[in-house]
Formats: sequence, structure tokens, C-alpha cells
Amino acid sequence: MSGRGVSTSEVMAVLDTTTPTITRWRSRYEADGLPGLLRDAGRPGRKPSLSAATVAGVVELTLREKPPSATHWSTRSMAAIAGISDTSVQRIWKAHGLQPHRVETFKLSRDPQFVEKLQDVVALYADPPKKAMVFSVDEKSQIQALDRTQPGLPMKRGRAGTMTHDYKRHGTTTLFAALNVLTGDVIGECMPRHRHDEFLAFLKTIDRETPSDLDLHLIVDNYATHKHATVERWLIQHPRFHLHFTPTSASWLNLVERFFGEITQKRIRRGVFKSVKDLETAIRDYLDQRNRDPKPFVWTASVQTILDKVRRANEALEALH
Repeated sequence: MSGRGVSTSEVMAVLDTTTPTITRWRSRYEADGLPGLLRDAGRPGRKPSLSAATVAGVVELTLREKPPSATHWSTRSMAAIAGISDTSVQRIWKAHGLQPHRVETFKLSRDPQFVEKLQDVVALYADPPKKAMVFSVDEKSQIQALDRTQPGLPMKRGRAGTMTHDYKRHGTTTLFAALNVLTGDVIGECMPRHRHDEFLAFLKTIDRETPSDLDLHLIVDNYATHKHATVERWLIQHPRFHLHFTPTSASWLNLVERFFGEITQKRIRRGVFKSVKDLETAIRDYLDQRNRDPKPFVWTASVQTILDKVRRANEALEALH
């Protein structure tokens, strides 16, 4: 229409548009011809409100320093130091993957036989011996039978369930557990204490509940009861039992810890128990239900992957000191 000499006002009326739109499209045609009309023009976008120096300063402070009179930064404490808003601090932290409010725990093993024990245990997970059963064994001690001082309120729309922050203690029990690494089912037994006497009694339970013609390889930690002289004498008399010790400070290598985390999360932590008997009944019920449809935990980390991670951790510690 413009090429035919139609006035701007007539173009506006016929196409139901505005003067700025007509002017913009004419200018783009004059500048780039038809290709300039086939795609939308680029836009500069909003200018960043924070300079690169400010962003770098916040990141450096977060990584290298701590706030006065506190163990870690909050968005408000950082905002006060950096002279920006707390929402700006939050955006910077999110963009750089920083979470000062979180901390994870670790412990590097100093066991002089770390590599040998690591290889031994991982081999049992990855390539178990023939005509044998492999169990991951440990005890979860001091499980408290906690009863709340007042009844909790049920969950409803828009509100979580509630329970009182205080509780009544009704005693403790210890759960001895042997996780079958291949099948995922668990042999479990609750006992009042966790001395070598109880561990020996649990070994006898495992002996009764497994086929007598199979060797038994048990992965255990370095707790003193597992190495007690009475236990060692019994093991000599029962040669189908073979104990494999994890490295010191390496409980993460024992798969039964995954089971303990599962039962704690699903059955114990939010449970209400008016006696130790109630607690032990709940644990046995959980074991029975789980063993009806067991799911094994699959070990995926190779020995080399673990050693590489330990090496990097040691190098990081040495760099700090």
C-alpha cells in the first residue's frame, strides 16, 4: 500500500493498526528489504542491574569469608555487606550454585588396609562367590520407644499433620539386621543390648535361617563385639561363616546402612510407641511386610571411582593445610 502511494492514515484505517507500527515496518523494509520482514527484530533486553564486579564480589565473599558472629552467610547478612537487596543475593547464589545454609558431613578413612578392604567388599557386591550367600550385617542400637505427650492432628487440605515437639521415653531396643545382598530380604532380630553375646546369638539365628550347605559371607564394620574372642572361637567352629570387615570410618560401604535409613524414615522416626514392646512389634511388622516383596540395593560404584574420589578429597584437605 505504501508502494502504491496510499497515505499513512488510510493504511491505519484499512489494516486497523497504528502509526508507529507502519513506520517501523517501512523502516525495516528500507533497511533490509523483504528479509527484514520475515523474522522479528532482535531486542537488547533489560540491562543488568548489577555490575559484574558486584556479582564477583558476592561470590568471592561467599566462598572465602564468613560473616561476623555467624558460621555462614544468609541472604540478608550478605546483602548488608554487599549493599544490594537480599533477592539479588539469592539470584547470584542460584546462578552460581551456592547454598551457604547447607553443609554435608564426611570422614576420610585412615585405615592402612583401606584399599584391600575396599576391594574385598566391592568384589562381594559385584561378583559374589558361587554356592554362597552374601549378607551385609550391622546393628542399629539405641532405638528409642518415644511416645508423644499429646495426640497429633491429622493432615488436611492446606495443612501438614502435626505432632508435639516433646515426648516420653519408654526405653530402647537394638535391631540386628542381615541384608541379603542378592535378594534384598532381611533377617532381623531385636535385642535389649548390643554386646558380643547378642551378636553371637544373632549369628546363630543367621545359621538357622539359611541353607546349611552354603557358605555365608558377612560384611561387618569394626565394632569391638564383632571381633570378640568368644565370637572368633565360634567362627572357627563354624567354618562356613566368613567375616569381611569394612575399612574404619567407612560405614557407607555397608549396604545394610541403606536399610537402616529406610526403616528409620518409613517406620520409626514419626512413630508413636507407648512401650519397647510396641516398638519391636512395629519393627517386626515392617520386616515381614518388606520381606514379602524385597528389593535389593544395587551397588554401582567401582573401586577405581571410589579411590579417585578419596584422592581428590585428600588433595583438597592438604591444600587447606
